[in-house]
Amino acid sequence: MSDDTALIDMCDALIHTRQHTGPKHLEAPGPDEAELEALFAAAAAAPDHHQLRPWRFLVLGEAARQRLSEVFVEALRQRDPQARPDQLEDARIKAFRGPVLILAIVDLRADDPEVPAFERVFSLGCAVQNLLLAARARGFGSGLSSGRALHTPLMHQAFGLAEGEQPVCFISLGTPRRSRPIRPRPAVAEFVQRI
Repeated sequence: MSDDTALIDMCDALIHTRQHTGPKHLEAPGPDEAELEALFAAAAAAPDHHQLRPWRFLVLGEAARQRLSEVFVEALRQRDPQARPDQLEDARIKAFRGPVLILAIVDLRADDPEVPAFERVFSLGCAVQNLLLAARARGFGSGLSSGRALHTPLMHQAFGLAEGEQPVCFISLGTPRRSRPIRPRPAVAEFVQRI
């Protein structure tokens, strides 16, 4: 085992200083095309049983964000036919927050029975964490968000998702408007048992 203290310290710093920054607290600049390419290359290093790559990412440009805003509004209307105009507007503008917005999708199609659904979701989680840490290393803030609209037929239709694909979360990237203290993490003894 090599004694690369600097690498260990850098790795620990990235992990322990990464924190959620909500999309409305992110501003330009966000990652440019070359930086996004590097973030997705980091995602590609995730564990992947049988090398299925059971996930993909959609970087939502202006037209896609417009479609997303319509999905958010219509999903709210379906859930609450009495939604007020200001609530519908709040739903609409969520699609335009943060400089970069990415949709993370898991592929649950049963094309390899040796890799169950939970492993595919786990692989996506690892890919997302790699991406978040790579963003942190480049000085960007990030946040994950979800919501009930993700699980509607509207979302599948708006983004041409195949049967068996499931959108899992949005990833927002940009520059945090302000720094916040790191939230307390649980003590190791709270979630680890040695048996």
